[in-house]
Amino acid sequence: MSDPDVAVQARRRRTFAVISHPDAGKSTLTEALALHADAITQAGAVHGKASRRGVTSDWMEMERERGISVTSAALRFTYRDTILNLVDTPGHADFSEDTYRVLTAVDCAVMLLDAAKGLEPQTLRLFDVCRHRGIPILTFINKWDRPGQDALGLLDAVEERLGIRPTPVTWPVGIAGALDGIVDRRRGDEVVGFERSAGGATVAAENVLAPDALRGNAAYGTAVEELDLLSSIGAVHDPDDFLAGKATPVYFGSAVSNIGVRHLLDGIVDLAPSPGPRPTAGGPPRPLEADFSGVVFKVQANMDRAHRDRIAFVRVCSGRFDRGMQVVHATTGRPFSTKYASSLFGQERSTLDIAYPGDVVGLVNASALRVGDTLYTGRAVAFPPLPAFAPEHFAVLRPKDLSRVKQFRRGVVQLDEEGVVQVLVSDRRGEQAPVLAAVGPMQFDVALHRLAQEFGAPGVLDPLPYQLARRTDAAAVGVLERAPGVEVFTRTRDGALLAVFPSPWRLSSVSRDNPGIRLDDILDSSS
Repeated sequence: MSDPDVAVQARRRRTFAVISHPDAGKSTLTEALALHADAITQAGAVHGKASRRGVTSDWMEMERERGISVTSAALRFTYRDTILNLVDTPGHADFSEDTYRVLTAVDCAVMLLDAAKGLEPQTLRLFDVCRHRGIPILTFINKWDRPGQDALGLLDAVEERLGIRPTPVTWPVGIAGALDGIVDRRRGDEVVGFERSAGGATVAAENVLAPDALRGNAAYGTAVEELDLLSSIGAVHDPDDFLAGKATPVYFGSAVSNIGVRHLLDGIVDLAPSPGPRPTAGGPPRPLEADFSGVVFKVQANMDRAHRDRIAFVRVCSGRFDRGMQVVHATTGRPFSTKYASSLFGQERSTLDIAYPGDVVGLVNASALRVGDTLYTGRAVAFPPLPAFAPEHFAVLRPKDLSRVKQFRRGVVQLDEEGVVQVLVSDRRGEQAPVLAAVGPMQFDVALHRLAQEFGAPGVLDPLPYQLARRTDAAAVGVLERAPGVEVFTRTRDGALLAVFPSPWRLSSVSRDNPGIRLDDILDSSS
């Protein structure tokens, strides 16, 4: 039965992710947004002193040690009567596959650029994923309190390299490293000054600067000239172009100093789209007001080491979710109980009784759920499966301690189900020696770390000389197994047959010698 309140509640939701190159300040911005929304009282820092708090969204010990995000965390908080679901993404290029899965669950993204470095390779790849999925993008140019590039030059780079028109909503008074304030174009070119807090631990106090105070300020005079230029070339926000992916609203500031973050938060509320009907597999989009449906985009175990639990992150796509409701697991057709439903805030959680489209529900101890699964009530529905990326690194995994083989096997199954790595098996090697396949080598580090820390089953890896994989079929296995330097594996999560090759040259040679054989490309992070 449809709920007339669903559409109203959906309009109050904004579900978004932050995408960036490593070290652009993504985790710092994530926490600054939560700070400005009063969701936390003091911000941490990734690279701060040992006495400072770690960022709320980086809960894994390895993340805190290395100062990077390697998992996806969900943060839910309220700002201006709008419920924000911020799905934090891994910041390292090696975890592109996890980031792609997260981007299937959001309606908007914030592209974070380093003022000094500008557009970097990982940012470009993630932008391409957003464009492929039709996700509107807001841009935040970070670290404007440090020396960096020219503001107009950064806008030119965005337009030339991404093919998207930048439309600044705020504009800096002063060059990078000498910031005197921020011009808010949506409020009649109001100029806001900031009083920095110690270490950026609290919100920077804002004060509107009167015209008399700006008279004679050379930086302000330059900003006015630049704004006149932007207006003359039509670089102003257009809602239709933004939602169509033709333009990106741009904000300037500093996440670590909490400068300009409030303007970005207002932009997410005012400009970003609320949830809409989502495409289904082989059918029309499911209306928001239809019965409940949701898709699992992330599975994470042992977020709470004391309870050794397992959480499935579910994006609500339609209808109203009520804790305890019986839903159908589309993969198996079996009923599934949602008694243990939580709202997530990094590692912290609280009971969630009701959720609407756009919300992220954490289902605890959901051992039956896998990444990409659909849950629903009422009329049957299935959402498109989440694709796997093409692995580029391969290694045989063996237990270090044979007395811990049972724990070792359990850990490998868990990591495979979560999508930490792809697990491959073959008759040639046997199930005792699974092969791990990864987009980047740091995925191997995470797998070994978690096997040792969470399952008490340390492992060792023996690298294999393969560089690329292609999807094949049973008819080709015999031919490929006889080709020197080629192996065929079964991917355990979906049963796909993958042929692996030591080099592009060897792949070309095998393809040329065996015309008509199936060797299909696998989705990569640039598609």
